[in-house]
Amino acid sequence: MTHILAIDQGTTSSRALLFDAAMDVAATAQEEFAQHFPKSGWVEHDPADLWDTTLSTCRAAVENAGIMAGDITAIGITNQRETTVVWDAATGDAIYNAIVWQDRRTAAYCAELRADGHDTLITQQTGLLADPYFSGTKLKWILDHVEGSRARAAAGELLFGTVDSFLIWKLTGGTSHVTDATNAARTMLYDIHQGCWSSEICSLFDIPMAMLPEVKDCADDFGIAKAECLGADLPILGVAGDQQAATIGQACFEPGMLKSTYGTGCFALLNTGDTPVTSQNRLLTTIAYQIDGKPTYALEGSIFVAGAVVQWLRDALKIIENASETQSLAEQADAGQEVVIVPAFTGLGAPYWNAECRGAVYGLTRSSGAAEFARAALQSVGFQTRDLLEAMQADWQTSGARATLRVDGGMSANNWAMQFLSDIIDAPVDRPKVLETTAMGAAWLAGQRAGLYPDMAAFGKAWVKDQSFSPDMKDATRKDLYDRWLRAVHATLSV
Repeated sequence: MTHILAIDQGTTSSRALLFDAAMDVAATAQEEFAQHFPKSGWVEHDPADLWDTTLSTCRAAVENAGIMAGDITAIGITNQRETTVVWDAATGDAIYNAIVWQDRRTAAYCAELRADGHDTLITQQTGLLADPYFSGTKLKWILDHVEGSRARAAAGELLFGTVDSFLIWKLTGGTSHVTDATNAARTMLYDIHQGCWSSEICSLFDIPMAMLPEVKDCADDFGIAKAECLGADLPILGVAGDQQAATIGQACFEPGMLKSTYGTGCFALLNTGDTPVTSQNRLLTTIAYQIDGKPTYALEGSIFVAGAVVQWLRDALKIIENASETQSLAEQADAGQEVVIVPAFTGLGAPYWNAECRGAVYGLTRSSGAAEFARAALQSVGFQTRDLLEAMQADWQTSGARATLRVDGGMSANNWAMQFLSDIIDAPVDRPKVLETTAMGAAWLAGQRAGLYPDMAAFGKAWVKDQSFSPDMKDATRKDLYDRWLRAVHATLSV
């Protein structure tokens, strides 16, 4: 029993990775699934797709590794956060599609919450903002729109969970209805200070508390995955939401350490230790991880569109065939052009939090083409990251040089983008040797719980840098570029 199976259930695909006793990746499997957009601003998944692709990729990874299921010590799970599933407690069948974290259908209700002053309670208890991003209003929407569901939930017939809870329920044959503190902290229903579900907020949303899962540490006993799933009874010993799992995988264990993950969106987390810092700049106060009953807090900034802007170039504009082309195109862009893309396709996240604004392109000329669009797309991710870091620096009350930013996710492999990021934030950017930081975080949680992997201190020392990017841009150029970005954002918000 020398392997850890890490399940990484994401927004566009499910992945399974097997890590060996040395914490090296032994095998992987990945499978995409359909995205559903029933109305403008609505994003859904079929929960059956989440389960089926998770199960098939786990089985494929075991086969690819050439091992038996009995060689697996434990399972760790990381997942797309906030995405909301409600299922029948008897059958495990969802009563409605999973409402994805990107979905904005509850924007009007969130505006009502703010107008009525309820956002103060929400922020005080959960560290979050009254925004459609989070699970609470998505859950309320399902209960409001699926006939009889609220009464069934109160009677214990329906269960709610983020994707981790749903997968654990399925893996354990319906014996474990649980989640971890990091996923609970993203629901807008969990009091991160008291470490329990908020009865006040559940009452406000008219959500029966009987449908909520038990909240555990990130490294804990979450149940036993049944042999009919993977070929052997396997303990589930680690769970963390994807961005918190990446924070763990990046070994950001000391206060002040900072990581940013570039996937569909971008998520930057700053470890604030045992102190939950209340943001004055519209960042989120959240739980970075919880070990041995002790939460470690973080400030988080969430960007809705990062890698998705490159997907837009590929799928909608069709000016590239694959993401890797953006690097060479950006290098070819006309230095005299000032094209700026504000990728507010589903609104703007931190620190703006405007669900209603939409994307815009500024500075077009007759000669603007694929190269200029590619450069502007990559720059938009750097600009948005600086927005987050400016807010974090103000909230954390630090001055002077910024700490090194540890990066991961698909876009972190783009050297041009990472160099621009370093230039625009005026700080070093370190890319790790192991880019699978999200899965690594989940694997380490399960592995150290099982006694296979080292403790936190030893794991932190084992973190290895692949490449470092240092600022190489004149101050005046940096200021001009960022000022242009801010003007573009403000123009977009004013439409």
